Amino acid sequence: MNILILGDVVGPAGVKAVKERLPNTIKEKKVDFVIINGENAADTGRGITKKIFEELLIAGADVITTGNHVWDHKDAEEIASKNLKLLRPLNLPKDSPGKGEGIFKKNGKNFIVLNLMGNIFMKKCEDVFIEAKKFIEKFKLGDGKTDFIIVDMHGEITSEKTAMGHLFDGKATMVVGTHTHVPTSDYRILEKGTAYQTDIGMCGDYNSVIGMNKDNSLKKFLKDSSAESHFPSLGDGTISGLLVTADNETGLAKKVQPIILGGSLEERI
Repeated sequence: MNILILGDVVGPAGVKAVKERLPNTIKEKKVDFVIINGENAADTGRGITKKIFEELLIAGADVITTGNHVWDHKDAEEIASKNLKLLRPLNLPKDSPGKGEGIFKKNGKNFIVLNLMGNIFMKKCEDVFIEAKKFIEKFKLGDGKTDFIIVDMHGEITSEKTAMGHLFDGKATMVVGTHTHVPTSDYRILEKGTAYQTDIGMCGDYNSVIGMNKDNSLKKFLKDSSAESHFPSLGDGTISGLLVTADNETGLAKKVQPIILGGSLEERI
């Protein structure tokens, strides 16, 4: 089974790149299941709208995950409450709309998607490792109900993400990090068979500061009084993520491939 997860979609450039490049990638790489982190997909680069949520599904996404910006657009609470294909971090406060995990049946298989958010330098939320342990007790690969488990760990620091990868090693098909918008080169299969990458990067314009207009971002760093609120860069976008080939019997990873297409980064596929 081929499972593709794409990193944070940032603004119009990211949405455009996904719509233009994802359908062909699915066809050419024979992708069976697609997850996209859409928490920055709105035109402002923060949150997600109903229109963009639907566009990402049409482009080929089976599930949309999110992170700390999940509620930055007013549409998100309604989407999360009504459509299980939009996940918010599991460890958000318990009264949050929607769900942080979902079971999605496709091609006769059950894909379990878990959305987590780190605790360090992020919005206040429940202890991510405690919530992850509860999930591991609930879902087990090969139990007849769980064929594949995909974990989106939305976090700021590399140690937290790496530790989560080891916690899930042998218990999930893949654990990938999102949020920092820069693809790391440590994609691999861990000792017990779980695919891992600290951050899968973003879908957006890399001629920017993590997807935001570079000139305005520099003004902010330089304390220039003419700086505006951050807004997305609108150049040629890249899609960035990880493609994992998983064993249909064990649910563990057999092969990992970075997917980087378009824009200003060197292509990998």
